[in-house]
Amino acid sequence: MSLVKKFATVASGTLMSRALGFGREMLMAAALGTGPVADAFNAAFQFPNTFRRLFAEGAFNAAFVPLFAKEIETHGTDGAKRFSEEVFGVLFTALLALTIAMELAMPLIVRYLVAPGFADTPGKFETTVTLATIMFPYLICMSLAAMMAGMLNSLRRYFAAAIAPAFLNIILISVLGYAWYHGLDAHAVGFALSWGVLAAGVVQLAIVWVAVRNAGISIGFRRPKMTPNVRRLLILALPAAITGGITQINQLIGTAIASAQDSAVSSLAYADRVYQLPLGVVGVAVAIVLLPELSRALKSGNLIEAANLQNRSVEFTLFMTLPAAAALWVMSEPIVRLVYERGAFAANHSTPVVAAILAIFGLGLPAFVLIKAFTPGYFAREDTRTPMIFAAISVAVNVATALTLFPRMGAPGIAVASAVAGWVNALMLLAVLIRRGHWGRDVPLLKRIPRLVLSAVVMGVALYFAEHYFAVRLGPGSPLVIKATTVLALVAGGATLYFVTAFVTGGADFSMIRRNVGRRGSPATKEQSPDP
Repeated sequence: MSLVKKFATVASGTLMSRALGFGREMLMAAALGTGPVADAFNAAFQFPNTFRRLFAEGAFNAAFVPLFAKEIETHGTDGAKRFSEEVFGVLFTALLALTIAMELAMPLIVRYLVAPGFADTPGKFETTVTLATIMFPYLICMSLAAMMAGMLNSLRRYFAAAIAPAFLNIILISVLGYAWYHGLDAHAVGFALSWGVLAAGVVQLAIVWVAVRNAGISIGFRRPKMTPNVRRLLILALPAAITGGITQINQLIGTAIASAQDSAVSSLAYADRVYQLPLGVVGVAVAIVLLPELSRALKSGNLIEAANLQNRSVEFTLFMTLPAAAALWVMSEPIVRLVYERGAFAANHSTPVVAAILAIFGLGLPAFVLIKAFTPGYFAREDTRTPMIFAAISVAVNVATALTLFPRMGAPGIAVASAVAGWVNALMLLAVLIRRGHWGRDVPLLKRIPRLVLSAVVMGVALYFAEHYFAVRLGPGSPLVIKATTVLALVAGGATLYFVTAFVTGGADFSMIRRNVGRRGSPATKEQSPDP
């Protein structure tokens, strides 16, 4: 199967999840707006979700996948099953202990880590603590599910792991539909959503568990034991967890800082949902597919194939994300108005703030996606320390910038800090890959990048003038159907202009499409990589 076809397999499941996420956020915005319950729920959910991405998705896709792939290559399915059971026993025991400790310490965690700004708001702090306590066991389910997903990805069975997250949104949409039908108040909606998150974790774990069994691996529980394989996994996983979850670490920091201002936490969450669509569909798909493919190429000594995988991934990443970034920068307000502006979501206050945050996130989008394309170049070589150092530098940049800009700009200042930190991280990752000779020079890619940027700029300028021309149709007083058709028409027109410009200028060509869509893994050879 070609690289892009594998990307598409993962992206299709992710796209379904993100599309349902739009529906969920639209209903949440209508039910809760950017009020105190919305702030409390988003802050509470951010906490277990950050831990999930730190210690589950980031760690296991970075550390577990290469080791699991090595076990399959060396000892076959039986060796991979034994390794998985050893990891499962240690992981489950550690997660259970962590969950118990966090539940007992939740008031202190919320007060000093998650949302210190809520402590002075009557009722808001208590609500956040309760919601976080309900949702935190979600971490156990999702961490075990991430392990199962890593196994499926290593076995090149991508779809079940990609589709499972959609059930979080399906369940929460059902909860919001029930709340709307029965006329529940904001606090009741918040509590119902929290129990829905916990239920979704159980359902997602069940889906990937069944998929792993169908793939021929049945995992039993083993007494926790520090075997050499488990010890190696933990050595790799700790820095990989920090690196893989750098975006989430920055978001958690942003949430803590934003808690000092009313509505800032929920405004950041609503903007995050929109830009997560291209980030998830492209960035997550690239990271999930590239790591096992790159690990196999390096294990077999095929350095030319490894270099080609990295270059084609960046080519695909930039081809898809540059127009998305330009569209988010230019059309942020019409998008926010279409998606969220109804019910408790105030047009005169909520829309401008969320739109400003979304536009800034758009500028950081290519960096966020490139990070996911660059880090497998380290992880596949079992180097998790270097990206962790860069992640720490990125966090320091984020904190310093956010603390400087938040008093002046409010929530948009936190978005600026996140974008700046993303670009710093991406550039450091690329620079060291080049310096070590792990990034093969690809002349066609170097020629295409400025032409793709030019194509995105042309599209952005056209959308800017088109948005002003259709200002009445996109305004607050316009009917929903008119706004929706106008936004969709502008997006379709902008995409067409971008692709035409990219082909005319040479930023893309049919040979590039054929190479990415039709390319199959080449036989393993011991050849050296191209000159860096």
